[in-house]
Amino acid sequence: MLRGRDILCISTIDWDFIWQGHQEIMATLAAAGNRVLFIENTGVRAPGLRDIGRLKQRLRNWQHSTKGFRQVAENLFVYSPVILPFPYSRLARWMNRGLLLRAIQRWMHAVGFRRPIVWTFLPTPLAREIIRAVDPLVTIYYCIDDFASSSPQARRIRASETQLLRDVNLVFVTSEKLRERAARDNPRVHVFPFGVSFEQFERIRAAGNGDGAPRDLQALPRPVVGYVGGIHQWFDQELLAAVARRLPHVSFALIGPAQTDVSALSGCPNIHLLNARPHTDVPAYIKGFDVGIISYRLTEYTAHVYPTKLNEYLAMGIPVVATDLPEIRRFNAEHGELVAIGRTADEFADVLQRSLQRQEPSAVQRRIAAARRNSWHARIDAMSALIEERLRASDASAQRWDTLLRRLYRAAKRRAAATALAAILVYLVLFQSPFVWWTAEPLRMEQAPRRAEAIVVFAGGVGESGKAGGGYQERVKHAVDLYAQGLAPRMIFSSGYTFVFREAEVMRDLAVTLGVPEEAILLETRAANTHENAAFVSAILRDHGWRSALLVSSPYHMRRAMLSLRRTAPELAVTPSPVPHSQFYAHSKGASLEQIRGILQEYASIVYYVLRGWI
Repeated sequence: MLRGRDILCISTIDWDFIWQGHQEIMATLAAAGNRVLFIENTGVRAPGLRDIGRLKQRLRNWQHSTKGFRQVAENLFVYSPVILPFPYSRLARWMNRGLLLRAIQRWMHAVGFRRPIVWTFLPTPLAREIIRAVDPLVTIYYCIDDFASSSPQARRIRASETQLLRDVNLVFVTSEKLRERAARDNPRVHVFPFGVSFEQFERIRAAGNGDGAPRDLQALPRPVVGYVGGIHQWFDQELLAAVARRLPHVSFALIGPAQTDVSALSGCPNIHLLNARPHTDVPAYIKGFDVGIISYRLTEYTAHVYPTKLNEYLAMGIPVVATDLPEIRRFNAEHGELVAIGRTADEFADVLQRSLQRQEPSAVQRRIAAARRNSWHARIDAMSALIEERLRASDASAQRWDTLLRRLYRAAKRRAAATALAAILVYLVLFQSPFVWWTAEPLRMEQAPRRAEAIVVFAGGVGESGKAGGGYQERVKHAVDLYAQGLAPRMIFSSGYTFVFREAEVMRDLAVTLGVPEEAILLETRAANTHENAAFVSAILRDHGWRSALLVSSPYHMRRAMLSLRRTAPELAVTPSPVPHSQFYAHSKGASLEQIRGILQEYASIVYYVLRGWI
């Protein structure tokens, strides 16, 4: 078995999920003296409602760890990454790559984890980028599922998986159909179905009847037909319900979490959903079964599946009845018809009845012997031998220093090229596309001008431009145009800003030169920000008994201005009328750095106002 190595595992499940081969292999390798980093699932599809519990658990794991990293056993570390859950979005992948690689590389540096063996169960583009970044000694892809047939979203993984198969040093698969598919892209494919922790099961089996079945199983009328594992979309509920109706004297005990709607089962009085149990308790439950079942639907996905629970049942010596899965047929061909197959409800019920009859000791021993040959210890030893062989081949062809130096320079060039490409992409998105204006659109508010009792103008001080006097002229001009249309008999200019002269007075003088009578203009000269603009102007409107106003400001300031007025004077009827052509925000396609800064500042100000309770 491998010893003294650093191993980075990219998993398709989380560490605290149902115990499977992922955890078994990595826990065994860590116990053998290898340091293991187990990276929890980063996804093959976007999450849905059924994933809410898993997402909550991921966040809890992050909170109870050090930046997502935690140690769960000697030599065994788990990383719970919090990333954008869009595995095929290029933008999300670019952001996730930065988040993940920075965290992983910092952890590797902190613990002295260098040039690991990378063992991935996940063939996504993000997994491939992690592999490239950590400079592995050997790369292994353990293909345990036909991901592309598992869901419509996951079909997009095919191209990435094909590239991964071509890139890795070794491929392990769990079924013959997976081997046939993988062999088209990599000649180094080896079949390793998931095994069983035989020693753990043997201890429970050998303990005798003194260690009885768990109490909830003892409470069921015998005989008991059992199933362990998740009750998922591939579990044939209709078949099992039909079998249960045919065998009303049999108790069916299902040990595992419900991962889909189980209403087809819960209506059967002799089917008992006992939910998930700790992995350490599974042997005791199986020991309490009279027969173990594998009732999977026959689909393109399950045609590639090797059911892990098969060897767990056999390790306890109990009979097994299964649907007609290709891997079950292959198992029987290799081990001598140990598993009974039921193709229909009638046939399944019939072979169950026969399997419940008294078992010959020789049949029990044949099952146990098959499970021993399929133990995880034997599996991992065989895998380790292949990895060690690959490591020796790498050592024998070790590169000279000058070749290594050239490789490092090539890696540096790739990083520089990736950085340059990212910079170009950011430049094009921000400065040569309408992306900024699309994100800024929620800041705009505008309604058709209608008659009101006053035109209110919020001046900008230094405003979006950051320069004194910037923007007030266009606001005054727009307000004068509204006044000239007869939409209001008076104006209120609000600004407490002073640069040589008071801004409000300068605005009044400009309006007068444009034809507005001075007596039609009121000034508010104390406001230092939008919140105070709204508060002081509201007081003026109330004092005069005016209940409606046209509000003039810049286009992307209008949302904050309107929210502030609604908070301070909800009784006022305010119509937003922003400057129609803002010189500062003029654009043809992309945005300038100053415009981006102005829009970001506006969003930040809204957040600040919310926190202060001003809007």
